Amino acid sequence: MAKPRLDLPPASAIRDAADGEGRLAVRVTPGARSESLEVSAGRVLAKVRARPQDGAANAAVLALLAKALGTAPSRLRLLRGATSREKLVQLDHGG
Repeated sequence: MAKPRLDLPPASAIRDAADGEGRLAVRVTPGARSESLEVSAGRVLAKVRARPQDGAANAAVLALLAKALGTAPSRLRLLRGATSREKLVQLDHGG
């Protein structure tokens, strides 16, 4: 069975949700049935399949954000919320 295509918001919408210093508030739902990313009311809602064990969900969130932004996951940094659903991610200042 083919993997369902991810419907990701435009990178500009994600960057617009970040504050003036490039910090992005992300609400995460780990262990979801499918992966998705949506921008709603100035914040990003991320659903990932990975379970919140050993940082797997955090890595999945960063990978999903990086894919939507068209950048490498290494260009994103988790600032706060390693063990919480509410995360603060520092975006790269590039493209």
